[in-house]
Amino acid sequence: ADAVYQNLFLLDSEQPDYVLILAGDHIYKMDYMEMFHWLIAKGADAVVGAIYIPIEEAHRFGVIGVDEDFRITDFIEKPAHPPSIPHDPTHAFGSMGIYLFHTNVIREYLIDDAREGSSHDFGKNIMPKMIRDRRIYAYKFVDANKKDVKYWRDIGTLDAYWEANMDLVAVDPLFNLYDQHWPIRTYQGQYPPAKFVFAQDYQGGRMGVALDSIVCGGCIFSGGRVQNSVLSPNVRVQDNADVRESIIMENVVIGAHSRIRRAIIDKDVIIPPNSEIGYDRGADAKRFTVTESGLVVIAKGMKLHASLDSSG
Repeated sequence: ADAVYQNLFLLDSEQPDYVLILAGDHIYKMDYMEMFHWLIAKGADAVVGAIYIPIEEAHRFGVIGVDEDFRITDFIEKPAHPPSIPHDPTHAFGSMGIYLFHTNVIREYLIDDAREGSSHDFGKNIMPKMIRDRRIYAYKFVDANKKDVKYWRDIGTLDAYWEANMDLVAVDPLFNLYDQHWPIRTYQGQYPPAKFVFAQDYQGGRMGVALDSIVCGGCIFSGGRVQNSVLSPNVRVQDNADVRESIIMENVVIGAHSRIRRAIIDKDVIIPPNSEIGYDRGADAKRFTVTESGLVVIAKGMKLHASLDSSG
């Protein structure tokens, strides 16, 4: 909430009637106009996006209590005993971190919250007050992803970010990037097409190949192999390198005969030849960040030395 408060001058300058506030680390497909229509239909001061969550999992989320008209009666962060949805004791409403407000309403509460020295959190500070004073409604998430299971992911941790990327390279991913009726609009750099060279299809020969992977423009596979991975633009995979279950950012070079597994490598990193990353947790922890699940993370522009094999 503090980030929104710091940008109140934009609201004062533009003077919109409504403000839509979104989280920057969530993935989903949603038509916000449907949420707007719900706000108008209910005569609400604000609407909060909500998703069905199995009641046994709801303790991990911010949970919204509602009455039979979907008016919010409670907003609880990670409750031990979450309230269920009316007439559905097996599910709770989880907050999606999507808020639509009348501008004058959110402006009033942001200014009030700033005076109190609170933690400036929507779920903990602003929404409970607003629920007591105003007409706040839950909007049931309508998934535009067109899958059997609703898709909404919080990728605020490294492990969650990695898992979401690994879903994208599955044969039938939960999140569909290829829906022509719902294109993902993003910046496309001016790179040449990806290139795969050396097709020495015999034992000991070099083979530039990527399997079950997403590969961006500008990448060159010079006899290296990539599998179950996501490669950003302008990555080089050199002779007999092997990359698996990894996310490789822009302008990374994977040196010849290197082995990389379950890693996130940020921009502008050069992996020296014969390196091993992701095969020895103890050795990796001495050099890099290793998450609780064992995922290896290499920071942007990190300078690596030769002989990064697992034996040290």
